[in-house]
Amino acid sequence: MQAEIITIGDEILIGQIVDTNSTYISKELNKIGVSVYQITSVQDDKQHILKALAEAEENVDIIIVTGGLGPTKDDITKHTFCEYFKDTLVQNDKVLQHVEWLFDKYFNIPISDVNRLQALVPSKAKVLKNKFGTAPGMWMEKDNKVFISLPGVPFEMRALINNEVLPNLQKKFQFPHILHKTILTYGLGESIIAARLEEFEDSLPKNFKLAYLPNLGRVRLRLSAKDSNKERVENEMSRLVNELISYVDDIFVGYEEDGAIEAVIGKDLLINKLTLATAESCTGGNIAKMITLVAGASRYFSGSVVTYSAKAKKEILGVLPETIYEFSIVSGQVAKEMAINCLKLFQTDYAISTTGNAGPTTDETDKTVGIVFIAIASGEGVEVKEFNFGQPREKVIQRASNKALEMLKKEILKNTKNSL
Repeated sequence: MQAEIITIGDEILIGQIVDTNSTYISKELNKIGVSVYQITSVQDDKQHILKALAEAEENVDIIIVTGGLGPTKDDITKHTFCEYFKDTLVQNDKVLQHVEWLFDKYFNIPISDVNRLQALVPSKAKVLKNKFGTAPGMWMEKDNKVFISLPGVPFEMRALINNEVLPNLQKKFQFPHILHKTILTYGLGESIIAARLEEFEDSLPKNFKLAYLPNLGRVRLRLSAKDSNKERVENEMSRLVNELISYVDDIFVGYEEDGAIEAVIGKDLLINKLTLATAESCTGGNIAKMITLVAGASRYFSGSVVTYSAKAKKEILGVLPETIYEFSIVSGQVAKEMAINCLKLFQTDYAISTTGNAGPTTDETDKTVGIVFIAIASGEGVEVKEFNFGQPREKVIQRASNKALEMLKKEILKNTKNSL
């Protein structure tokens, strides 16, 4: 059973908004056993929409369309559906009552005839109630294939998917069980990991597939499976995930459902009653941002300083002027002093420091663009490493941030093991 998602709107095609609707719909469909065959974005143009519908009908069983259901002239989805299904628009009294109720209760402006037109739906359509907006969802069928039209407003679309679309799909069709399990690895590139896993991949059952999802210093490994028997596929998935981890245990940091590495580190710090601070230069506060995006970070994250200039490193962190003069601002010695003094400043158990050349210039240092020094300080000492993250600037910043968290994760693991 496969589906296609069609998003309608010039604003998507010109990059004015990001299509988050397709991502959400894909995830929710997968949960009930529907595979997404294709995602298509089209203009607010009748012929373009008709062509997309016809092509989707050839390929899949379920077509979900979002967008183009507003009250303005550029919203043409309902009229296009009528043409495609050789249908006409009729007034739905329940939808009209709902629209009038919304205007009376929330909008505080008189309802217009244009707004009342939202109650017009194709006569052959099953209306899907939109509790949070004026545009109803529409369910139509043709040759045992389902066409669903939903508003493009994300919170309205999500409610309709969960309250109307998924329950109705599950009533109509018998779906297989689709299962995904994703593990997180840090420290090795995609090609090196793939070489390690060649034997594992070759031995996978036919209904299992391994995917590599790389992103600047971290690679997610996703195992996917489809089976008619839920218990069987879950048991086999559990066995294969354990086997997969055995191949990458030195770079494995957790499961995707546990969150990214910053969330995993947060749990480690909480469990062991440890605290953390950061002193950043070339990463410009990005590590602190990643850490504080995790809910509850205040329980273990004490604070951060962004000491971008040599003056800030000396006056705020107490890096010795002679260290900077002798070794330069981008050096392991400066990174070491930054981490040690950050540890003292915030009185934490761990501190991360970064200093480097993110580019595009080298700021009068003798280090090339892409060179970054990262230090991790704790009561056990300081570890400093040098890296060359290449270019461009955004890549250097993100790779340095990821590598710093990877180093911290390993230090916490090593120190907590030694204390047992």
